[in-house]
Parts: sequence; C-alpha cells; structure tokens
Amino acid sequence: MTIAEKIRTIAADARQAAIAMAKLSTGAKNDLLVAMAMALINNTPHLIEENRKDLEAGEQKGLSAAMLDRLMLNEARIRAMADGLREVAALPDPVGEVTKMWKRPNDLMVGKMRIPLGVIGIIYEARPNVTADAAALCLKAGNGVILRGGSEALHSNIAIARILTGEMKKAGIPEAALSVIPFPEREGVLEMLKQEESIDLIIPRGGESLIRFVVEHSKIPVIKHYKGVCHIFVDAAADFDMAERIVVNAKVQRPGVCNSLETLLVHKDIAETFVPRIAATLAGLQVELRGDDCFRQFAPAAKAATEEDWAAEYLELILAARVVDGLDEAVAHINRYGSLHTEAIITDDYRNAQRFIREVNSSTVLVNASTRFADGNQLGLGAEIGISTTKLHSFGPMGLEDLTTTKFIVYGNGQVRQ
Repeated sequence: MTIAEKIRTIAADARQAAIAMAKLSTGAKNDLLVAMAMALINNTPHLIEENRKDLEAGEQKGLSAAMLDRLMLNEARIRAMADGLREVAALPDPVGEVTKMWKRPNDLMVGKMRIPLGVIGIIYEARPNVTADAAALCLKAGNGVILRGGSEALHSNIAIARILTGEMKKAGIPEAALSVIPFPEREGVLEMLKQEESIDLIIPRGGESLIRFVVEHSKIPVIKHYKGVCHIFVDAAADFDMAERIVVNAKVQRPGVCNSLETLLVHKDIAETFVPRIAATLAGLQVELRGDDCFRQFAPAAKAATEEDWAAEYLELILAARVVDGLDEAVAHINRYGSLHTEAIITDDYRNAQRFIREVNSSTVLVNASTRFADGNQLGLGAEIGISTTKLHSFGPMGLEDLTTTKFIVYGNGQVRQ
C-alpha cells in the first residue's frame, strides 16, 4: 500500500471505531484510562529504550539541547503521563449531558445534549507526552483520534500508542479509535488533511509555521492559534505593588510559552512614577525593554520600539512597552495588535475592569491576575488539548467539553406540524 492508501485506511477505520467509542459508558472509559496509566508505568523500561532511539537520532541530526530535552522520556516523565491519564479519568464526563431544556407552546420538550465530535486529528511536534495526553482527552470525550507526532519522536510515539491500544484490545474496544501515523514523510500529513469524510476536526499543536502549513493545506476545519501576543494594561487606578508582581510573573516566570506577557501598556497618568519602577525591576531580571518615545522618557535605557514590536511574540526575555492615554487607547491597541489569546488589566476601578472585559476581543481576559493563568489546568478544566484563538468551534483553552458538540433532542406526545 502507498502512504496515501494507508492514511485513507487509518481514517476510515477510525471513523468506524469512533461510533463504538461514542457508545461507551463513563465507567468503561474511566477504567480504560486507569488501565492505560498502569500499563505505561509497567512498560517504563521499554519506553525509555524506544525513546533512546529518538534521542540518538536527534543528536545525529544536530537537534538543540532544548529540543532534546523536550523529546526525552525518563521515569519521572512517564509517571507524569500516567498521572495525566488518571486525572482525565477523574474528570466529569461531558458526553450525554443535557445542557438545557425548554417547553414549546405545543408541549414539545426541546433540549440540547452533548455528543462526541467524531474523529479528531492532532498534528504536533517533538513532545512524546502529547501522545498520551491527547489520546486521553479525545477518548474520554467519546471520540476517535488520529495522532501525527513529529518525526523526531517517532519511536517514542509508536511505543506509547501500542501500549495504550493494547489496553483497548483487552477491554474489547476497537484499537482503531487511537491511531498513530507510523511514518515520518510529510506526504502522510498532506493526505491526512484531505480526509474530510472521515476526520471531523484537525488540531495542530506547535509553532506558527506548523499551524500555518496545516491551515493552508487542510480540507477539514482547523482549531488554531498562530501565536500569543499577550498584553497587560496598568490602569491609573492600579496598585503598584500588585502591578509589579503580576508583570514580573507574566514576563519572567516562563517566557517561552504562549501565555507569557509580550507587551506592557501603562496609563499616562502614572507613567512618571510606575515606568521607572517597573523598568528597573525588569532590567534587574535581564529583560530587554523596547518602548515608545513616551515610555523611554521615563526609562531611557529601553531600546526604541518599532512597528514590528507591537505584534511580536518574542518567547524570550524581551518586552515591548507603551504609554497610552487611557482605557480606550489600551483596548484599541490590543484589538489592533493582539492575537486573540490573553490580555489583563491591573486596576482598582470596577467600571474600567468591566469595560476591559467587555471590549477586549480575546479568548481569555483577566482582571488583576497574570496572563500565565490562561491554561486549561489553571482555569479548572483539569486538562487541555490546546488553546484556540478561533471562535468556531471553541475559544480559549480547550478541555473535555470542547471536544464535544451538541445535538437537539425533542420529546413529544403525538404532535404534528400544522
């Protein structure tokens, strides 16, 4: 069989298996996930051995130390994967939930019920733990899932998937509900993106170039977020101690992630006092500042910002900064340059906080809290499949509920339409 034929077979089999997954009880799904967790632990030596093949190949290819670290599996990381499966098992099952019900004048009872999406294709990069995490979330939500990981982790991903599908076989669940594309050629991705009759949704997880490639070639709806250009606006009514603590956390705690702070906006009425303070603090933490003319009046060590800086996702210790006239200009700046990811306001003014929440067009909006909380686990979802800056079908961190859709259910007692 050619690669294209193999992909078509995998997708068609996943479609049939997803029908069986949708029928599983909550108890059966939870028991499966717990068994999968134990199987990962029991197969730790095998997983480490298969992962060693990927690490050796990566070293030969000249992968960076950071990439090799993301690729590596050890006992602690395998335990963490198992813990993740158990955590998903403990989450409430959204499938079958009736979200609302209402009565029509003709006595029809109309409702909406959560159902699985069907088959989800996930395309991701080097981290092997995504194989277990994504599988757990998709299966718990009653879906079939097709996983295409980065070629750097091919041996690791196949080994993890075989362990997980082994538990599915023992439970009498079709193994095709969890498939890993077993070859690294890009043709496999391109063919996968053509299977609109079998795959209902594509979720790419990785850098902007990967996501743009998937969007450009997919015939299937794609959940995407290209980048996280996250803002904090320090209002005139802000508590300076709080503002400094939040800005430092959002920028410095983990600068290489999509919910880290990239642009700081400061109200003009406090610029003379707050800008020198925050600039000195950030400089002491090795943060490079790039400011507009007004910001640099009070922080002369900052570099001059360019137009490109306002839309930049640095993912490192660089921060763009601007002084704005007030809330209106802050919101306008965010809605122009932001990426619909995460924004925050620091203020003691309730009305300004409420206006910021209503008027900022992003998937997560915070008041007096760090942008680093834009994460499924931190927001109480238990786990997430990714963060969507696409308003259809989901917006923001995607948990179990976002891997379902709803259908109408109608109860009658003999009504016919006149």
